[in-house]
Amino acid sequence: MKFKTLFLATALLSGSMLFNACKGTQQVTRVDENAVIDLSGRWNETDSRLVAEEMISDMLLRPWLNEFESATGKRPVIVVGIIKNKSHEHVAVETFIKDIEKSVLNSGKIRIVTAGEAREELRKERADQNKFATPETTAKWGRELGADFILQGVLNSIVDSNGKQKVVFYQTDLELTNIESNEKVWIGDKKIKKVIE
Repeated sequence: MKFKTLFLATALLSGSMLFNACKGTQQVTRVDENAVIDLSGRWNETDSRLVAEEMISDMLLRPWLNEFESATGKRPVIVVGIIKNKSHEHVAVETFIKDIEKSVLNSGKIRIVTAGEAREELRKERADQNKFATPETTAKWGRELGADFILQGVLNSIVDSNGKQKVVFYQTDLELTNIESNEKVWIGDKKIKKVIE
């Protein structure tokens, strides 16, 4: 009797483990990175990329760029500053900033310098080189490229819901400011509205 009980318990446990292992397996399909997939209705990588591309395209068409190039004879240098997330959900702002920097660089019309923690990491590397690298291969201090403009912004959202239906409205505002004069030379915004049922 004890043997049958032990055998039955072992069989049930094994079956349960096998069932749970099979239940946890998921189907994964690789898709094109530019495919639009919006499962939840929340801010996603498509929103980030499209907003960055459209806003930078608009920024490049405005008079400030030609005015700067005519006055200085050079391409402007910008730094991407803080972009605040004031929306109702978590947004990977770092990804959005990288999308902006990519759009700026790919335009070929503007130069961009590193900001924030990445800039501090570069300075630490330069300090290490000054201690440990040979003099002819050491990166020199005081040769950083200064930015002419800083790009800053904010992402906001408004949620309207009734029962199971929800409308989410996102607005991204970016401002380009002359660092020396504090003059705002461009302000742009991009709106996205999603209906979730």
